[in-house]
Amino acid sequence: MSGTKLEPCVPLLDIPKDELTDLVEKAKDYALMHGICMRRKDQFDRDALHFAPFVLFPSSFPRNEFNKALRLQTVLNELMHKVAHDDEFLTDSLKNTIKVDMFTKRLFDIYTKIKDQGGSPQALSLGMLRSDLMLDNHCCTDDACKKIGKSYCCWKQVELNTIASGFGWLGPASGILHRYTVQEAGYPGHLNNIPENNALSGLAGAMISAWQLYDRPQAVIMFLVEDVTYNVCDQKFHEFEIRRQCPDVFVIRRTLTDIGQRGRLSDDKRLMIDGLEVGVIYMRCGYHPDQYPTELEWDARLMMEMSLAIKSPSIHYHLAGTKKVQQELAKEGVLEKFLGDKAQMESVKDIFTGLYSLDNDAIGDKNLLKAIENPEKYVLKPQREGGGNNVYGQDIKPFLEKIKNSEERSAYILMDRISPPIIKNYMVRPGSQEPILADCISELGIFGYVIGTKDTILENKQVGHMLRTKLSHVNEGGVAAGLGALDSVYLVDIDRCC
Repeated sequence: MSGTKLEPCVPLLDIPKDELTDLVEKAKDYALMHGICMRRKDQFDRDALHFAPFVLFPSSFPRNEFNKALRLQTVLNELMHKVAHDDEFLTDSLKNTIKVDMFTKRLFDIYTKIKDQGGSPQALSLGMLRSDLMLDNHCCTDDACKKIGKSYCCWKQVELNTIASGFGWLGPASGILHRYTVQEAGYPGHLNNIPENNALSGLAGAMISAWQLYDRPQAVIMFLVEDVTYNVCDQKFHEFEIRRQCPDVFVIRRTLTDIGQRGRLSDDKRLMIDGLEVGVIYMRCGYHPDQYPTELEWDARLMMEMSLAIKSPSIHYHLAGTKKVQQELAKEGVLEKFLGDKAQMESVKDIFTGLYSLDNDAIGDKNLLKAIENPEKYVLKPQREGGGNNVYGQDIKPFLEKIKNSEERSAYILMDRISPPIIKNYMVRPGSQEPILADCISELGIFGYVIGTKDTILENKQVGHMLRTKLSHVNEGGVAAGLGALDSVYLVDIDRCC
């Protein structure tokens, strides 16, 4: 793990124990009373919430890199919109993956059925995207940053999410919480360095724009949700914000099973459920095989895709977000197909970390061998979302040796492991009496949305951000999965080493 460090925004060890205890209790209460919460997985109660895990103070992040990430998001939005509408590229990218990954194949089968029927009846797509990035300290040479006393030398994209990109509320809410804690700790001047975060209003506004383009005042926005929702506040605050911005539209919540059982298409391809016409579908579910337990749920997904509802994501956007497509995008010469501006291409290339194919060919064999020889340098990724799916470090070697002679290896890609700087913070978790002073690493997510047809982009915006932090020795860091903690950005003026 990284040997470089970022300085925390407050002197953590100088806080007296009684003041720390008091501040933690205040922060817990603030989180509970402002909807910075989740439902418990171990003791589920529909009527009870606990505060989401959080770190006590915002984490230092270089101002220049943060601003670059914000500026880049609209370029990434445009890129993914064009990729999603390029049938030849999607088909060629996934041709080997769909032979061995049955979930991706089922999604691709829906894509093919829609295409064979002349395409979707709805030309508009709504892409609500989140680009996840980490600072990295081994872009130039392994120890350069450490030798010259710098925290990082570049920043790299972990992934780009096109479905169920969460934390549109909990991202901004973390900043709200930290504005409170830094003042209570006696640092009111720090407020100037916690940036504004309008992710919630921006994402809600995206759905309202799509609803207005659907142009049927009686239609509803449908949130596609799990049978049991743990990260409920993050979803419901989107619903509340839609109501605040546009009292004319109603939001409903339905599952894939609900749609399979009670949904139907009208003669003119309107999606109807329980007597309501659905104008916009916002998917917070449908990204994992477990969410399609029977054919009924698959039939529901096909029904949605065959409808006039504007979908986030549509099936082609869903496929564009697979790890395999992102790996293909990182190949030499591919970006030129989608981005005409040289400066834009270079800015996107700059954030791509090493992404490698494991297809059953000479290139895949070479990549597989180098991962077996140096497993600590890589992360092995399947075509899955939702956290907890990747293979890390020494676990990679036996895993790849098991599948090296199998077509199954085409279901995975290999990624260079990012080495971010460490920062100390107090981590606060439900049920823990004391905060944990720990070495942490952070991942920044930038939200954006794009609305358009294959040939025309109508809206393309960057709308906000989120920051997740985890213990430095932990591989996975999903807050909803119980592995990370909410955080926010504290901007500092430091430069990269090269």
